[in-house]
Amino acid sequence: MAIYIVEKALGDVTLLDIRGRVILGSETEALRSKVRDLLAAGRRWILLDLGEVSYIDSVGLSTLVACYTSARKQGGDVKLLHLPRGVHQLLQITRLSTVFEIYDDVTKARQSFQEAAS
Repeated sequence: MAIYIVEKALGDVTLLDIRGRVILGSETEALRSKVRDLLAAGRRWILLDLGEVSYIDSVGLSTLVACYTSARKQGGDVKLLHLPRGVHQLLQITRLSTVFEIYDDVTKARQSFQEAAS
């Protein structure tokens, strides 16, 4: 299954609704490219909605970390939304749940960007 990424602007926050499998290949490159383009356009607050992600491999995890690192270097942030149970468990096992802010509510996630900026 291919990856589908739908971009939505929520004020200063960009929501990327990601569906499918985040795995080695064109899927992870598509995500990296989308985040790179957003950062180049000055969109530094990025919320990744992973609610419809069916699987993520080690390259997918490293892609999430790379996106986070790139955003932080430019004064921005990447936060995660609606993690499926398997993805949440994977982040806990790898201790990446201590790196990423994870939300179940889009409104709270959006507010967290503004609170961090103040």
